[in-house]
Amino acid sequence: MAVQPDGTPCWVDAMFPDIEGAKSFYGELLGWTFGDPANEFGGYTTAYSDGKAVGAIVQRMPGMDAPAAWTLYFAASDAAATTAKIRQNGGTVAVEPMAVGDLGTMVLGADPSGVSFGAWQAGKHQGFEKKNGEHGAYAWSDVCSREVARTDAFFPAVFPFHVQRMDEEGVDFRLWSVGADPVAGRMKIENEFPPDAPPFINVHFSVPDADAAAAKTTQLGGKVLWGPMDSPFGRFATVTDQQGAVFTVFDLDKQTGEPPRFI
Repeated sequence: MAVQPDGTPCWVDAMFPDIEGAKSFYGELLGWTFGDPANEFGGYTTAYSDGKAVGAIVQRMPGMDAPAAWTLYFAASDAAATTAKIRQNGGTVAVEPMAVGDLGTMVLGADPSGVSFGAWQAGKHQGFEKKNGEHGAYAWSDVCSREVARTDAFFPAVFPFHVQRMDEEGVDFRLWSVGADPVAGRMKIENEFPPDAPPFINVHFSVPDADAAAAKTTQLGGKVLWGPMDSPFGRFATVTDQQGAVFTVFDLDKQTGEPPRFI
């Protein structure tokens, strides 16, 4: 697997207060299996779909009160340079460049509006082994921000994103591409979100049936926030797991309507 170009989403992980509960939930919903915990890295546990790495989960450390949430990592060929760009453009750095054995180097930061994200300089671990719409794997992400002007200025300055806006009245959405490849979107948090909801990155996982996945989510103790609904990109539902982590189940095969124009 080749190292991904800078700015390409390359990995997701999440920290949970109940890691066994997370294994049960995502195993049932997405068909994931889990490797042995890497005790040298705090019990970091890789998730697999059809034997291919798709993300990871880890036990929240005692004394931490951070909510369960998925973190998206963007590829970075130089973690130190990316960290400098985060600071230069008004962001904050929560974790300085940290070598993870020979696997790579991680950085955790946030944009000026508070959207948390990671950057990953690949070593032996280059990221997803399965993605791009394969069932059970990462499919897409939307950066959901209230202060979109700050977010719009920050991310393309840190990563080499080409930016286009959706040419549709009343919709504030930006499409970010690396080269010719769309890699993520930027959405403005509007009234569909609770007023106290923090900005976040909404990670999408591919499923064969968004309606069935939404129903299964509630059966497993999670909640459906909105949807399932149709779109030109696929049918989707945004949900939380039973520990409160937000994500979207996405059926890319059920596309309805004409795709919007981006300019």
